[in-house]
Amino acid sequence: MKIVVCGAGQVGFNIARHLSMEGNDVIVIDTAPELIRRINDNLDAQGIVGHASRPSDLDRAGIGDADMIIAVTHTDEVNMVACQVAHSLFEVPLKIARVRDQSYLEPAWANLFSRDHLPIDVIISPEVEVARAIIRRLKVPGSFEMIPLADDKVRLIGVRCDAHCPLINTPIKQLTQLFPDLNIVIVGLMRQDEPVRLTGEDELRVGDDVYYVVETGQVTRAMAAFGYEEPEARRLLICGGGNIALVMAQEIEAEHSDLTIKIIEGDAERAATVASLLAGTVVLNGDVLDPDILEEAGVSSTDAVIAVTDDDETNILTSLLAKRHGARRAITLLNKGTYEPLIATLGIDVVVSPRNITASTILQHVRRGRIHAVHTLREGFGELIEAEALETSGLVGKPLREVDLPNGAMIGAIVRNGQVINPRGNTIVQNKDRVVLFAASDVVRKVEKMFSVRLEYF
Repeated sequence: MKIVVCGAGQVGFNIARHLSMEGNDVIVIDTAPELIRRINDNLDAQGIVGHASRPSDLDRAGIGDADMIIAVTHTDEVNMVACQVAHSLFEVPLKIARVRDQSYLEPAWANLFSRDHLPIDVIISPEVEVARAIIRRLKVPGSFEMIPLADDKVRLIGVRCDAHCPLINTPIKQLTQLFPDLNIVIVGLMRQDEPVRLTGEDELRVGDDVYYVVETGQVTRAMAAFGYEEPEARRLLICGGGNIALVMAQEIEAEHSDLTIKIIEGDAERAATVASLLAGTVVLNGDVLDPDILEEAGVSSTDAVIAVTDDDETNILTSLLAKRHGARRAITLLNKGTYEPLIATLGIDVVVSPRNITASTILQHVRRGRIHAVHTLREGFGELIEAEALETSGLVGKPLREVDLPNGAMIGAIVRNGQVINPRGNTIVQNKDRVVLFAASDVVRKVEKMFSVRLEYF
């Protein structure tokens, strides 16, 4: 596919990297020469200096025969106009835009983005996606990742093996013997920030980050197997009162009224605005790095502190201060990937990456074939894919042991008529089964082809 990406910031760069790795023809346009230079120097993509909303610059980027435009500049209005120009002048089939200002997304203005007005096919709101990702992680105490799949019949869980994990030094192949009634499959492993290609002989070690797929009803038992039996967080402290904090507090107030929330925001006017939009949340005006403010917010009795200011360094320091003052867990928003390798050694429990979450949401609409969901798991590691098996696929109709799965792909679960099937060597995938699998970055394209619709199918 030919795809024009508008915006070469962190999200645009990440999307272009994923798409170019898979053999797509990717052109990136941005007004900043240094960002375009980074694209041209580091990616198999073409970078062009220009304004994403100007017809002449889009034409120069080759929009005329593009299959898709993805507008992720820092300005909502530029993203919207770019999609409008791509539609009205160049008839681009699929238009995706990042829209951050929540006022555009209010239900009262739902008709704004219709084909007759601003023709945008998919709107991505990073703040909403990030807020929901944090809430998901709160639902499974001890996990650093939680993704529901197949209508929440199964979940992908990420856990870190600490010194108290009962499974340390246990070969992965023995898990089914130790827990015969537990539908759990380890699909990915990171060791010292490097991916490990799994075999049944691999043993779990202290410090490993493990990704496993498990039936939703068995999540609590699975977490206990890894040594995590913490109660669900009830008292939350959110540091930073931006859009992410506001969306998160609004969703929690609406759906989880038994949770208590406090927010610390440094700007007095913003703090007043946030307080006016929330019903039962306490909003404090103060510096998130001020120990007195943290104590006033009751940090010592907080189950989870969630640092979501717009500054990575502040988020890291706030998380460390909060844990030092007694907070049980720290969830930290990080925009820069350079800090991620340090997080485990610092004692921060969960890192949330807006660029990965946004890229995952966008990639879900780029994938071809019967692919229902795509989630990026760390940069350069791989993707979790939920897809529908078709009768033309090489997966269907024979035991899994005979299926030629690419090296680096692993099936985590099969869902058939609402029932979860734990994949074994003799399991046979049937037409229209939902298949949940992990694919290492370098085999994503091969996995995608396994779920594509061939011409002879029609």
